[in-house]
Amino acid sequence: MKTVLVTGSAGFIGFYLCTRLLKDGFRVIGLDAMTDYYDVKLKERRQQMLLQHEHFKAVNDRVEAPDLLMSLFRTESPDFVVHLAAQAGVRYSIENPRSYLESNLVGTFELLEAARAHAPEHMLLASTSSAYGANTQMPYTETDKADHQMSFYAATKKATESMAHSYAHLYHLPVTMFRFFTVYGPWGRPDMALFKFTKAILEGRPIDVYNHGDMKRDFTYVEDLVEGIRLLMDAVPVRPEEGEPVPEGDSLSPVAPWRVVNIGNSTSVQLTDFIEAIETAIGKKAERNLMPMQAGDVPATWANADLLQKLTGHRPKTNVREGVAKFVEWYRDYYSV
Repeated sequence: MKTVLVTGSAGFIGFYLCTRLLKDGFRVIGLDAMTDYYDVKLKERRQQMLLQHEHFKAVNDRVEAPDLLMSLFRTESPDFVVHLAAQAGVRYSIENPRSYLESNLVGTFELLEAARAHAPEHMLLASTSSAYGANTQMPYTETDKADHQMSFYAATKKATESMAHSYAHLYHLPVTMFRFFTVYGPWGRPDMALFKFTKAILEGRPIDVYNHGDMKRDFTYVEDLVEGIRLLMDAVPVRPEEGEPVPEGDSLSPVAPWRVVNIGNSTSVQLTDFIEAIETAIGKKAERNLMPMQAGDVPATWANADLLQKLTGHRPKTNVREGVAKFVEWYRDYYSV
């Protein structure tokens, strides 16, 4: 039985990934700090569900804690590592940038140091569509330049890509970075638009619609995302032989076993259409409070998922109306409304 270390295991995506890995017969070590960035009860409930499985082990601590990851790598010898733990959220990075420095940069450094000493077969690290920053050419492709991040959150995630590349090159560590595109679904984070909109509409309160609704997002259903991560675990990058060109359209580094892969739905959906899908699922219209664009945000995201499909045969396909309906059903059941 192979072992996977998943950081951020009690988080939204971590919970789904751990569930999938346990179903597939892996032993899973789940590391999570259980921070109070949002309702800890949600994280506790997710972790309780994972602990029902005999092959899941929970470690409640911070990724940036000195020597914690080194000790875990030494004692558990993970075959695979999926690093999801991070301080998330574009807007919160304006209020509390230090938490992003500590969790995202220092935490990733601790992980890379542990992997250098106890190398796994493959490390997969979460990045974000926000890394594309000020790019306006869409859909976003992994080989596009991504040099102008618009928020400190995005800057820290882009920095982790560069950090991981240096370790992949220096210590021959196979690394895949994956860039998420607006993940949503049941058990989602309360700071995300879908959760906030659903809660407000059900409570009869207006919703804040930024940039007057003139925004587009590549909404990606959580189970589609997790399928992509699971399949990418087996797509281990190999450094090209000296003088051998990188295949066209592949983001594989010419000097390291490292690549970056988009995991998105390949569809850019207007925010107003997303809100209409929520209204339909709930059966109630929203009162809309039109707001200007928030600092650090971008007007649109859209993933080119060709590389993901080439590497894994998988392309996310859940449409927004179907995914939103599943979330609203979960929300009503979980909160008894």
